Amino acid sequence: MSDENGVQAVERAIDILESVAAEQNGRNLTEISSDTGLHKSTAYRIIMTLMRRGYLVKGDNGNYKIGHKMIETMSYYISELDLHTEARPYIAEINSYLGLDGYLGILDGDTVVYIEKISGAGVRKLFSQVGMRIPAYCSSLGKCLLSGLSGEELEKVMKDCSFIRFTPTTITDMKSLHRELSDVRARGWAIDDEEYERGHRCIGAPIYDYKGDIVAAISASGDKHVLGDDRIDEIAEYVKKAAAEISEKMGYVE
Repeated sequence: MSDENGVQAVERAIDILESVAAEQNGRNLTEISSDTGLHKSTAYRIIMTLMRRGYLVKGDNGNYKIGHKMIETMSYYISELDLHTEARPYIAEINSYLGLDGYLGILDGDTVVYIEKISGAGVRKLFSQVGMRIPAYCSSLGKCLLSGLSGEELEKVMKDCSFIRFTPTTITDMKSLHRELSDVRARGWAIDDEEYERGHRCIGAPIYDYKGDIVAAISASGDKHVLGDDRIDEIAEYVKKAAAEISEKMGYVE
C-alpha cells in the first residue's frame, strides 16, 4: 500500500507541475484542483512540498508558477544536449584533420568523465570509452576543468584525492597542481604529457557557458610519436580555437 501511495503522490505532483507549466501566468489553487481533479486540500499539500523544494513559486498575482529549481534541473539536461550537438563536429575534425582522437569531458568531483569521443578505427583501445572516468589532476581535460575553480573550491574538490603516480611525470601533490593550473589559466590550454600513460599525450582547452563558467573541455589525444614536440603549439592553437567557437555557440561572450 505504501508503494502504491508513493507512486500516486509522484503522479499527482507531476500532474500539478504539468498543469502549472501549461499556463504562462501560472494557475491558482482552484484552477489546479479543477484541472488535475485533485481535492483542494490534497493539491495544496503537494503544492507546498513543491514550493519548499523550489519546483513551484507563488507569483505576485497569487498564481503558482514553475520555480527556479525546475528550470535549473532542466537546464542541466538541455545544456548537455546543446554541448554534445555543438561540440561533436569539432571533435570529428580533430580526428579527421589532425589525425588524433577527439574527446569531450566534464568534471565530476576530482575525476573527468568522457561524454564524447571520436577516433580512428582500431586506435586507442585503452582508456578511451565514453563514460570512462580518469583522475582530473593528470588529464588535460581535467586540468582545464579544475582551472575554472577558485582556490577554496579546488581544495574542496581535491581534499580526498590520493594523487596516484601513474608515470614518472604524474603530478603528485596540491602544490604542483596549483602551479600547473596557474600555467593553464595563463595560456588557455593544458597538456597531459605522459602523465596518465607512458608514450601518450593529450592537449585540451576549456569550454565556457553563457555565464562565463567552465562547463566542459575538449581535447586532442595521441601517441607521442604522432603528437610530437614539433606539433604541440599547432595542436594547442587548434584546440583553443575549437573550444572558443564551441563556447561562443554556448552563449559565451568574452
